[in-house]
Amino acid sequence: MPEGDTVWQAARRLHGALAGKVLTRSDLRVPQFATADLTGRTVLDVTPRGKHLLTRIEGDLTLHSHLRMDGSWKVFEPGRRWSGGPAHQIRAILGTADRTAVGYRLPVLELLRTTDEDRAVGHLGPDLLGPDWDPDKALENLFRAPDRALGEALLDQRNLAGIGNVYKSELCFLLGVTPWLPVGALPSGLAARLPDLAKKLLEFNRDRPARITTGRSDQHLYVYGRAPRPCLRCGTPVRVADQGDGSRERPTYWCPHCQTGPTPPPGGRRAVHRPRTTN
Repeated sequence: MPEGDTVWQAARRLHGALAGKVLTRSDLRVPQFATADLTGRTVLDVTPRGKHLLTRIEGDLTLHSHLRMDGSWKVFEPGRRWSGGPAHQIRAILGTADRTAVGYRLPVLELLRTTDEDRAVGHLGPDLLGPDWDPDKALENLFRAPDRALGEALLDQRNLAGIGNVYKSELCFLLGVTPWLPVGALPSGLAARLPDLAKKLLEFNRDRPARITTGRSDQHLYVYGRAPRPCLRCGTPVRVADQGDGSRERPTYWCPHCQTGPTPPPGGRRAVHRPRTTN
């Protein structure tokens, strides 16, 4: 599941394959930009911004993409079979003399002026893996809505950029509170820890192929994807329920013994599915 660390890794792969090279192939398979031709232009850099990817191209152009739940960028050498999915899922192809980057299942793909990038990412809060990271600003953003559930506030990229559903559940576990605890009810000591803890988790995982929050190689995550298996700390069965505003509910995991605070309201729909990866 793409989160800030996943996008950071994708940007590094794309930058290494494309930056400083002239595009020999360009194919944007979305109606609005299907006729755009980027061939002959040099790729300047590929920069992550939260969960967004900005591929900057000579001539004040930026290809903005977002992976959301299952999008991906794959890089292939000449002659290698493309293996990111069926051809009908390809949304973008950027090729140079020695590498081809292929974007699969990209729900967001747009070409804009580099000087207009703020239209796409200007709403984002401080980036946990970016040069603009500001823990005080992130905390200030979170506490602007003190009645909001902590899990929902962490997912709001306007507060701080880079946290997805996995880190939401894991952060709340590490803080010892449920994702339904109102932000304003978070004890001051835990609130002070939150930004640095979030940053440490993403930095620890940005170079790793498998995300780890436990420090263990045999069990990668404390609660996410583990319901109804025992909590790694206390043995209580991990629970799961949907959290969200109704339009974008996410399966949310917590330990009812290790985490204090409100739980889902009675009668709320419970998530019964498991993610593809449970470690």
